[in-house]
Amino acid sequence: MDPAELRASIPALERCTYFNTGASGPTPRPVVDAATAFLERHAFDAPAGDGPYTVAWDAIAAAREVVAGHIGTEAANVAFTRSTADGVNMVAGAIDWQPGDVVVRTDLEHPAGTLPWDRLADTHDIEVRVLETEGGRLDMADVKDAVADARLVALSSLTWTHGTRLPVGDVVDVVHDAGAQVLVDAVQSVGQHPVDVTEWGADFVAAAGHKWLLGIWGGGFLYVDPDAYDRLRQTRIGYRSVENPTGDGYEYYPGARRFEVGTTSPVPYVALANAIETVEAVGFDTIQARVERLTDRLKDGLGDRLLSPRDYESGLVTFTADDPEATVERLAAEGVIIRSLSHPEALRASVHAFNTADDVDRLLDAL
Repeated sequence: MDPAELRASIPALERCTYFNTGASGPTPRPVVDAATAFLERHAFDAPAGDGPYTVAWDAIAAAREVVAGHIGTEAANVAFTRSTADGVNMVAGAIDWQPGDVVVRTDLEHPAGTLPWDRLADTHDIEVRVLETEGGRLDMADVKDAVADARLVALSSLTWTHGTRLPVGDVVDVVHDAGAQVLVDAVQSVGQHPVDVTEWGADFVAAAGHKWLLGIWGGGFLYVDPDAYDRLRQTRIGYRSVENPTGDGYEYYPGARRFEVGTTSPVPYVALANAIETVEAVGFDTIQARVERLTDRLKDGLGDRLLSPRDYESGLVTFTADDPEATVERLAAEGVIIRSLSHPEALRASVHAFNTADDVDRLLDAL
């Protein structure tokens, strides 16, 4: 599949110029068709056939294989969630926090990566230590100092504020040397760049498919390193998370599926698998090369308003404006969709492979 075919498969692009994939991607029709076809099969055919549970769990198992292959791990290491925030909360709730435990996060995190720790500070008296950054960049010396007595470090692989790629592997090495664990929010990476969780070496990686993977809402996933379980004290439990739900006693499932506690709709995960296969059909070499060309064009037009790095790192391009919220509303009325940010107070355009040079020019003209 080439980018033109991808674009032609996305109905929303017939009605607007879309630059907000970093919030929620416009979904290709075949992804929605796959989800709809499965929903009808599950609701209409399964009850009189193989049974709703068999059909559902087979579909989830197949989707888990696709997700695992996409991020470079085994299916046993992948749990399905509703969102990135859901995955972060699963990890936050599976640690036996003690008063004075330290969580380190950057000042670049989305609320999905800040609110769980703020809540734990209130309920469990943990310390939340914030790593200050500049221009979307981490200072590794500051990282080393901050994590020396930490229990967990939370960071994004790609910042939603600046579109910068953080050195996840380097951070993981420093954190592990200090004896702590690492949770990565990878939602802005999957669908933009190849992600290999084994290469990163993080203990946990949370993401979702409704942004750059162009899936539907509700299809999140959590990677858990097999060595991480010894340091967890889970409290969530249900028939899906244990090996024998009707036996005497219980034993958690030996893998990430222990985080999945009960009945859930397979539809978002069927869509997620189809979306991943669609992105892979385009190919990351094609996606990254195209996004680099388009973001270069956009950055040239923005001039000194640019806040994101001048050289390509991602499709997220952040830039200044006199009144970001009013500008978003004005552009939306003209059929150009971007978003505003509060920290920094700015505008952000998300450029994906389905965008074109004409899209970029239309955005620049509208600005």
